[in-house]
Amino acid sequence: MLKDKICKKREELNKSIEENKDYEEIYKISTELDELIAEYYRENEGQGS
Repeated sequence: MLKDKICKKREELNKSIEENKDYEEIYKISTELDELIAEYYRENEGQGS
């Protein structure tokens, strides 16, 4: 499910930030999270919530 993927990617991003990973890696994960969120909104467009 897409919500689960978003939660897992958010956890991965937070962990990367906490561990002071390389900026490029953090940016990559952040971009992937953004794409998942955009996909979620596209799929749920017009459903009222």
